[in-house]
Amino acid sequence: MRKIMLSMLLAVCLGALAGNPYKKYTNNLPFSMQAVSAPAIPKTQVVLSDFGADATGSTLCTEAFAKAVDALAQKGGGHLVVPRGVWLTGPIVLKSNIDLHLEKGAVVLFAADESLYPLIDTSFEGLNTRRCQSPVSARGAVNISITGEGVIDGNGQYWRPVKKSKVTESHWKSLLDQPGSVEMKKGYWVPSEGYAKGEQGANMNIPNAQTEEEWNAVKRFLRPVMISLVECKNVLLQGVIFQNSPAWNLHPLMCENIIIDQVLVRNPAYAQNGDALDLESCKNALIINSRFDAGDDGICIKSGKDKDGRDRGIPCENVVVDGCTVFAGHGGFVVGSEMSGGVKNISVKNCQFVGTDVGLRFKSTRGRGGIVENIYIDGISMSDIETYALTFNMYYGGKSVAEVLAEGGQQTATPMAPVTEETPIFRNIDIRNVICHHAGFAMEFNGLPEMPIDGINLENIYITAKHDATFQHSKNITKKNVNITLY
Repeated sequence: MRKIMLSMLLAVCLGALAGNPYKKYTNNLPFSMQAVSAPAIPKTQVVLSDFGADATGSTLCTEAFAKAVDALAQKGGGHLVVPRGVWLTGPIVLKSNIDLHLEKGAVVLFAADESLYPLIDTSFEGLNTRRCQSPVSARGAVNISITGEGVIDGNGQYWRPVKKSKVTESHWKSLLDQPGSVEMKKGYWVPSEGYAKGEQGANMNIPNAQTEEEWNAVKRFLRPVMISLVECKNVLLQGVIFQNSPAWNLHPLMCENIIIDQVLVRNPAYAQNGDALDLESCKNALIINSRFDAGDDGICIKSGKDKDGRDRGIPCENVVVDGCTVFAGHGGFVVGSEMSGGVKNISVKNCQFVGTDVGLRFKSTRGRGGIVENIYIDGISMSDIETYALTFNMYYGGKSVAEVLAEGGQQTATPMAPVTEETPIFRNIDIRNVICHHAGFAMEFNGLPEMPIDGINLENIYITAKHDATFQHSKNITKKNVNITLY
């Protein structure tokens, strides 16, 4: 039986004896938040290869993973050790008190075959719908973790559409040469006829399907998030590389007490809906010392979309982001646009955004509802930000800021609308000690006339940009030592 590295055992198993190394992140916050600790996983270990799994990537290991998880569950939990090798598999479902531990050199590769991923009832982009089962999932589990130094790869190129403008000419040609793929419209490729059919009739990524036959006919369009954790408690993701997801990479939904520590989350820059992390309607979360490099938003806080989100009514609250780096992506730290259940009590400190589309991004639109408040941002370094170092935009329409600007600019002036439960509210946000070297635009405050952005404190801000800051439909904006240099 292989031994798990001592450092992991100390972090996962012996945390109670050695003290809680994560407690320091919840000390001295501007809001009250209980300490978060790593889940207590029993010391029992099993090794994947003992269950008939093939390490060469030539045979599916789905059954071996399921048997190993069940064996641990029958013993009360423990560590499922994945040794060095390539382990081709279908979906993996984690259970309570289990750690999926990837040793150095281990690659868990999810098979490119939609028949392995059954349709399930779930939430996607904040709406209740059906999607394919996620490559890794857990629902209602307590004390679970994914740790180690290996790689989890979602084989996302099998699922995702591609825009020609985001890839090289040779890459585009190789896509067009793939059997069964379709160029739906000029410059927009999808991987199958079924995908094209699903997208043509879809409303906000929900297809116009009624019967089971119609749903299954568009399965490739129903690409899943890679790591789906729903209503789980005491979760640790540590050390692992998560990459190449069919859609969002990491999606904790309605989870409590979650730690994301020293992970690398990456998708190709051209990946549609390729968010690195979407923390949705979660409570008590640490996102620390991690790196994110994705085709969409980097670190994103959400709480459901429109009526579905308001009916759920679970805010994302008590979150600490500390010591993280975001590379390519639509935003470094992002709130929204799905924030209908509310977002509150968020601390973002000591982070760096390098080459992102936007640095700090707050987005919503009429119809969402929800309140975003008590956000504290302190100590952010940015360089080479393509568009805005900081943006509040209440007219989000589903496109990146770069795409909107390329099409002629952001929507601004609109007639005043009645204030209802569908009106989003952004207020009481403190942003200080920010340095941005080279941005397209310094700042944008683009609120609603009926609900201005309210109560934003800007302090010790240094930005060099091509264009100055703009303020529309915003009030109680305080500025202290805000320096914008145009170049």
